[in-house]
Amino acid sequence: MDIQGLDYNTGREKLLMPEYGREIQKMVDFAISLPSKEERLKCAKTIVRMMLTKVPQIRENAGYEQTLWDHLYLMSDKQLDIDWPFDVTGAETIHSKPSPIPLPQKRIRLRHYGKLVGELLEKLKTMPESAERTELIRQTANQMKRDLLTWGHGSADDEKVADDMARLTDGAIQLDLGRFKFEKMTALTVDEGKKKKRK
Repeated sequence: MDIQGLDYNTGREKLLMPEYGREIQKMVDFAISLPSKEERLKCAKTIVRMMLTKVPQIRENAGYEQTLWDHLYLMSDKQLDIDWPFDVTGAETIHSKPSPIPLPQKRIRLRHYGKLVGELLEKLKTMPESAERTELIRQTANQMKRDLLTWGHGSADDEKVADDMARLTDGAIQLDLGRFKFEKMTALTVDEGKKKKRK
């Protein structure tokens, strides 16, 4: 439906910084058109004060005044010729996108144990016999059991953990279930641990 006389935002020029609104953008355009540098600077200072009323939460950030002047510089499309009270040469970095974080490319053999447990098992393969290795085996086995309780629908048996540990370390770690004691845990205690983390 096209009603003559109505002005829709969809038909207007796109705003560079929509958080300040179209009225502030009009003020910036007006400031650019002023004939003298003094008038433009005076107008720019007023615009910055108005910008602050649009986003008052910006005061919580350190160096918020620099940010406001950077935004003004961008909104003017670098056309506002004034003696800038702040260095605005780095303003363009505000809109630059960070480079994407690369995802781990290595395939996790058993996803319910996760990447970190996989790395621990790889480390255990080559570790020499020591008290540190024994403690790491104990912690890794207990974490594997917790992971099974969490992601294995609440069922985890000691033999499954021992079997997975032996298989994933190519036989380097063989848990003696007659001597090795797992920490006492149930699906209920794992759920309680999750709730504590959320608080």
